[in-house]
Order: sequence, then C-alpha cells, then structure tokens
Amino acid sequence: MVGPRLRRLLVSVHRDLGYFFAGLTAIYAVSGVAVNHVGDWNPSYDIRRSRLAAHPLPEGDQAVAAAVLEQLGVREKPSALVRVAPEVLKVFLEGRSITVDTRRGTVDDEVIAPRPGLFQANFLHLNHGKGLWTWYADLYALGLLVLAVSGAIMLPGRFGIAGRGKWFLLAGLAIPAAYLLWPR
Repeated sequence: MVGPRLRRLLVSVHRDLGYFFAGLTAIYAVSGVAVNHVGDWNPSYDIRRSRLAAHPLPEGDQAVAAAVLEQLGVREKPSALVRVAPEVLKVFLEGRSITVDTRRGTVDDEVIAPRPGLFQANFLHLNHGKGLWTWYADLYALGLLVLAVSGAIMLPGRFGIAGRGKWFLLAGLAIPAAYLLWPR
C-alpha cells in the first residue's frame, strides 16, 4: 500500500509532529479530564463558601456593607453593592462576593480563586483566548488528523492497517458511534 520512500516520510512527519504537539496534547488531556467532570466540581476555580451570623446590622446599604466587611476583617473597598431582594444585599469584591440577608442576620461569603495550572490549561483547551489561539488550535487539530492517518497507514503487514490495525481502528470508531446511537 505504501512504498518504502513514502513510509520513511510518514515516519518522519509522524515523529516530528508527535514531538511538536506532545506538550499541548498533555495539557489538553489533563484539561479534558477536568472539564469532563464539570458537573462534580469547577475545574477552573476553587470556590470556598462559608456562612456566619452577622452582628446586629445598621440601616442603609453602605453601613451594612461596612459592618459586615469589618466583621470579616476585609479592608478592601467593594466594587459594587446590589440589592437583589428587599432583605438581601450583595457585596462584590475582587474574587469574592458576600451575600447579606438582613432579615435573618446571615452572611454567605464566597471566595473564588483560579486553580493554578488547571485554570490556564482550561483557558487554552476551551479557547477562551480566541484570536491567534484559535488558529493555533486549528493547526493542532489538523496535526492530530495527520498523526492519526500517518499512524494508521505507516506500518506494513500484519501489524498495520491491513492486519490487526483495522480491528483497532474499527473498534475505535464503533465505541463513539454506539454511544451516539444508544437510546438516552
């Protein structure tokens, strides 16, 4: 099927593309596993929530926010105060939101921080960068296609596509096809 000269070229292209894309493949693999479980956790952000009782609260949104921030030991000035309901005030800070229920006297504190490494991997994998990254990600996808085709056809004989390779190729195609056809 493939002559020796073309086989050498395929091996070289396959090897060099494999080396070139190995780092991004590892990043996408880790990110892919993390994002697959988005229903169980947030793969990009570490979100910590706590609830506490507020001391007696003063009147007025500014005064309530100041009293709660003082109780929490927060010196940062809020970026916004929003009344989301007559008895609920949201206080927004950088990477943090505080919800004050003035009727119940409760404070829900939510601190959000990027997960080191995973945040950046997911940023790339989910193409949040757009622009030039889209073009590079497209080049990567085409590179994976070249790797798949060259890998499938470069081995001769019983270990190649004409031998046992065809069964692995068919099984690899059958699994996603079966999943898509399986009634849900």
